[in-house]
Amino acid sequence: MTTELVDRLGRLALASMFIAAVPGKISDFSGTASGIASKGVPEPLAALLLAGAIAFLVLGSILLVFGRTTRIGAALLLVFLVPTTLLFHAFPPDSGLIRNLTFCGALLLAITRPRLSTR
Repeated sequence: MTTELVDRLGRLALASMFIAAVPGKISDFSGTASGIASKGVPEPLAALLLAGAIAFLVLGSILLVFGRTTRIGAALLLVFLVPTTLLFHAFPPDSGLIRNLTFCGALLLAITRPRLSTR
């Protein structure tokens, strides 16, 4: 296996968690928006934030896996993940906190790693 193939497989594995989250958010949009609103976010803003989150998840995952702009994809996913972690998993801390911190670390590595040279 080439380094480029291993790199792409790693990015696909990283993006898989974010890709897997999209169908549930779309199929239960109102329930998910209500969950966001239950954390103190006004209802109309919760729906808008959820729509933005879905867009960031889809676009960020595509860019992370397929594009030459993987850093932008990782950054979009990080912009989604940090507030989500703080809002839903940090206070009180739950099992999602460590999982999300781990993914934050992996995304930061994807943003800061040197670019692979292509022939």
